[in-house]
Amino acid sequence: MHIRGDHAELVVGGRLDVRSAADARTALHTAVDSGGGDLVLDLTELDSWDATGLGVIMGAHRRAGRAGRRLVLRGVPPQMQRLLVATRLHRILAIEGGLEAETLPRV
Repeated sequence: MHIRGDHAELVVGGRLDVRSAADARTALHTAVDSGGGDLVLDLTELDSWDATGLGVIMGAHRRAGRAGRRLVLRGVPPQMQRLLVATRLHRILAIEGGLEAETLPRV
């Protein structure tokens, strides 16, 4: 996993999983704590995440809210979009541009 960027935008790549969670948590918390306004988390280079990785993102979302900021996800890969819809987290997290129509449940 790699994270690069600053307090306004971070690019996350590789795997966000139990092995990388501590480093990712530290990087996200530092970015949240050192800036203001929206924090964009660009996930276009992210290969996969597990429940621990999703927990890191949710923790950063909560921390941003407490700091008066908003965590915005950008470039969420389709398989991860489906997970966000299945867990209904797409209703809680800010996702730039929304989700692709085919990932949303059919009514």
